[in-house]
Amino acid sequence: MKTFRPFILIASLVAIVSLACGAVSPSEPAAIPTLPPVPTRETQQDQQQQQQQQQDVEPTDPPVSSSGPFFTEEFDSDPQWYYEVIQDSDTSDPENVAIEFNGGRMIFDIPDPYLYAYYVYEGHEYENVRVEIELENRGVNSQQVSLLCQVADEGWYEWAVQSDGLWVLYAVSGGFSRLTNGGSNDINQGKDVNVYAMECEGNEISFFINGEEQRGSPYIDRKYSLSSGNVGFSVSALRAVPVKIEVEKFTISEP
Repeated sequence: MKTFRPFILIASLVAIVSLACGAVSPSEPAAIPTLPPVPTRETQQDQQQQQQQQQDVEPTDPPVSSSGPFFTEEFDSDPQWYYEVIQDSDTSDPENVAIEFNGGRMIFDIPDPYLYAYYVYEGHEYENVRVEIELENRGVNSQQVSLLCQVADEGWYEWAVQSDGLWVLYAVSGGFSRLTNGGSNDINQGKDVNVYAMECEGNEISFFINGEEQRGSPYIDRKYSLSSGNVGFSVSALRAVPVKIEVEKFTISEP
């Protein structure tokens, strides 16, 4: 079984370091303010020229592709979310997993079996949210795509859909605990396009394949009750390889 890794811990450590670097000692005395000199016409002209030169050379900020709580990421470029590969086989190497952004798609290429590539948006925490992924299979017809919600230190919910139509809903908290599972005829098998969606309203989880709500949905978790956190998805190789999945878009919206 896969090893539990709390994604949000990385962001928490970064935040702590940032706060520590920006903190000011309470014993530091405040500087005594002084009045600025009265500007002359010559100094005003010099300041205007300096400001104009700074505006000419200052670089503009790069465009942000993911912003706000609700949006659709179409992967025209790398949004630079949190990325991690979990290894579940001693003979597989996580470094062999390749991702690229090309033609408005995020492309996963996994050559080794039992590797799980996670991509998590840490820009916002949600209590009630709907996540939807549209993807195309370009590799073997044996792979798994998961949707994640409530990703936090305590764990997360993960709905994993295999290419044969079998699915499992996990609560990940200290390990992967199966909450419920089933199968579906709504999936498009082979090299085809599928749309998976999951809605998380607190600890109530609903899940859909190509617009059809699945049997057993919604599921209410009364054991772990993971109530809020980040969202994301994963692409996984099982026994057969290579796995090549092209993600067309990932949508975060209200349920």
